[in-house]
Amino acid sequence: MSKIIVHIDLNAFFVRCEEIKDPSLENLPVAIGHAGRGGIISTCSYAARKFGVHSGMPTFKALNLCPSLILKASDFAFYRTMSHSFYRFVRRYTKMVEPAGSDELYADFTEQLKNVKDVESYFRNLQQKLFEETKLKCSIGVAPTKFLAKMGSDYQKPLGLTVIRRKDIKKILYPLSIDDFYGIGKKTCPRLKQIGINTIGDLAVAIENDSELLKQIMGETGFEYVKEHLEGRGSDVIHTEPNDPKSIGNSSTLMHDTSDLDEIKQMIYQLSEEVSQRAKAEKKIGSTIQIVVKNTDFKSFNKSITFDTPTNDKDAIFSHAYQLFESNFEGMVIRLVGVTLQNLVSIQDMSIQMTFFDYEQHEEESKTKLLINDLNRKMKKELFVRASQVKKENKK
Repeated sequence: MSKIIVHIDLNAFFVRCEEIKDPSLENLPVAIGHAGRGGIISTCSYAARKFGVHSGMPTFKALNLCPSLILKASDFAFYRTMSHSFYRFVRRYTKMVEPAGSDELYADFTEQLKNVKDVESYFRNLQQKLFEETKLKCSIGVAPTKFLAKMGSDYQKPLGLTVIRRKDIKKILYPLSIDDFYGIGKKTCPRLKQIGINTIGDLAVAIENDSELLKQIMGETGFEYVKEHLEGRGSDVIHTEPNDPKSIGNSSTLMHDTSDLDEIKQMIYQLSEEVSQRAKAEKKIGSTIQIVVKNTDFKSFNKSITFDTPTNDKDAIFSHAYQLFESNFEGMVIRLVGVTLQNLVSIQDMSIQMTFFDYEQHEEESKTKLLINDLNRKMKKELFVRASQVKKENKK
């Protein structure tokens, strides 16, 4: 029996959060970003999109297209609060939830819908209740696989609800532009158009004909990936978080492809803070930090570092994560970034027991060490050391 997989995507999430704080912004052209040289639009309201403004656009260009555009700075603390409200709301319906970012998730509703005759009314009611309780707006895709559910939530925005059964794939997906195929990167789409593949239907025909040109562009793995999804055979497995996690991680898909270091740094800090909060809630500390990035073709890359003394301190997590990014991925155009704290142990189960004051002292010493390492790395010289280290050396 097919599962009922749902993808729920909050509409223009950051902008909607600003509208919740200030209702006078509703129905106006609003964008999250900053003016000045190098300014980029992170996301914008649907009113702004009517002027041609979109994510990833330079701010000066957006203001030329829409002189009345209202720019708002990011308020990630409030966005996180609203994201947590969103997740708590959905988990009241089903515990089978897989996070996909601060503003989207996958969920398995198979059990909940066993005796439901009108599935569309069920999810319209969910949409309405979410809005009544949180003021957030969402689009929902319902399908037998995660890929089709994601395509469904993207199909109609805002406040869309699209059910895609396997028999609906040709009718709903085939007319869409090849740019709308989730998982095909922005670098690949122009190459597909060069060989006459402009729609998802064109792609399906090329697959059916076992096109060698398509295989050359996408590779055997990419070819099979697309074929599987267009036949409705994609994954339907929801990866929930374990009760006793061995790692705690958060990732976020950026609103646009970017190599802007300030924007990425801010996101890594936000993710580090969220990981820290979750680790503290679980009373866990970890000795490995991993950073994951995905490029514009959604190819994953990761690097990690392991250290002697476990931690769950947000500044320590951020320092290690950002150093990993700078050392390995600076300059790469990315779409997703993630931070994970690994090799977790319970604070109470550490092999060397610390009193509260010992642990507090250790945390302060760790922060000092990270600060010194960061300064030395920026100066490219070992100019700074801890005072205690100098005293030890003077005694020798």
